[in-house]
Amino acid sequence: MLLSVIVPCFNEEKSLPYFFAEMAKIEEVLPLDVEYILIDDGSTDKTLKLMKELSVKSGGKVHYFSFSRNFGKEAAIYAGLQNAKGDYVTLMDADLQDPPQLLVEMYDLLVAHDLDSVATRRKNRAGEPKLRSLFARLFYYLMNKIGETELVSGVRDFRLMTRQMVDAVLQITEYNRFSKGIFSWVGFKTEYIAYENVARVAGKTSWSFWQLLKYSMDGIVNFSDLPLNIASFVGALSCFGSGIALIFIVVRALLFGDPTSGWPSMVSIFLFVGGLQLLCLGIIGKYIGKIFLETKKRPHYLVKESDKNRP
Repeated sequence: MLLSVIVPCFNEEKSLPYFFAEMAKIEEVLPLDVEYILIDDGSTDKTLKLMKELSVKSGGKVHYFSFSRNFGKEAAIYAGLQNAKGDYVTLMDADLQDPPQLLVEMYDLLVAHDLDSVATRRKNRAGEPKLRSLFARLFYYLMNKIGETELVSGVRDFRLMTRQMVDAVLQITEYNRFSKGIFSWVGFKTEYIAYENVARVAGKTSWSFWQLLKYSMDGIVNFSDLPLNIASFVGALSCFGSGIALIFIVVRALLFGDPTSGWPSMVSIFLFVGGLQLLCLGIIGKYIGKIFLETKKRPHYLVKESDKNRP
């Protein structure tokens, strides 16, 4: 039985040696053969050079795929899933924030309970900036309130899946991908392992606060149409309120004459209604933009270099 370990990498030259050192310990106790699928997502450091060295030394166990530019982690995950040949597949970060020692427990749980997937989630976000932690909790709360696909709070991409589940995920070929939602949407029997947050072993995270915020917004748009419903409701409410205000102004003019004062309030109303319109157009535009990208049917990624051509 073969386990495919998918590792998306962006400037991880400092982390990869630590990662493989830890995985070497796990391979000794894991009752599976292991292959590594390393995805270089347009790194600007020596990550690709290190991948090549690891591939040569591994004797065919380590495979690498280098993108022509940075396509993002979602594209890297998709590329890894497409090229993984294992009976079991796992996604892991190179910075050891996904503890390799959990793989043994995950495999035992998967086999003992006849599961399709064992996923991980963080118990807490110790060590993270408070603002980032606050927005992360808010994101999971909103997703579970407005979306039709449930997301476990603190869930990670780190999970162990059977080949059947991986094949199901690969059937979803949409360009705008949100893997956490896709893993949940396809269903299959999944259990979760909670663990304490782990700091990066080396290097710096490539995820800024604004990148995470954009990623969260993409997740909401991809798995919920509630923002469109909100836009429609706001538009209807604004129209109704404007109608009432118009009736009030006409009645007041008929009874008390047409005063010349009141232009500040009128300008304020115009600005308010205009702002609501722009908000609604922005929400609708976000969905239209997603549709536009889907209709282009561009590839999710382009491989510039690989250890070998694999279909």
